[in-house]
Amino acid sequence: MKIAIGADHAGFEYKAKLIDYLVSKGHEVINVGTDTADSVDYPVYADKVCECVTQKLCDTGILICGTGIGMSMAANRHRGIRAAVCGDLKSAEFTRLHNDANVLCMGARIISYELAQEITEKYLTTDFLGGKHKNRIDMFN
Repeated sequence: MKIAIGADHAGFEYKAKLIDYLVSKGHEVINVGTDTADSVDYPVYADKVCECVTQKLCDTGILICGTGIGMSMAANRHRGIRAAVCGDLKSAEFTRLHNDANVLCMGARIISYELAQEITEKYLTTDFLGGKHKNRIDMFN
């Protein structure tokens, strides 16, 4: 799977670890930044990941900031993006099963890195159910 990943200064350390993890699992990763603790504006990185997803340069996206909330708000401004903040495994599972999310958002100040890795794995390995859920997703556009 090809994954675009971005973070702000609060999430760049988790992003770096997740890139290593994802590559070790055989995924191709597009790193859109940031790569330092210097303060940056998170919407810039949300836009870059969403552009990769909407232009089909990748299969999905991952965004990490302090809470995941800002990134999800910035990402969901883009037509065709269904970004979800996940802080537990059940949310990660159901955002794929029922909502066909195409961008995963997480908060590095909210969850441990270990949980972020588990959430990422659950998100990436859960397929959309379709059916009545597709009808609902179609109502977004």
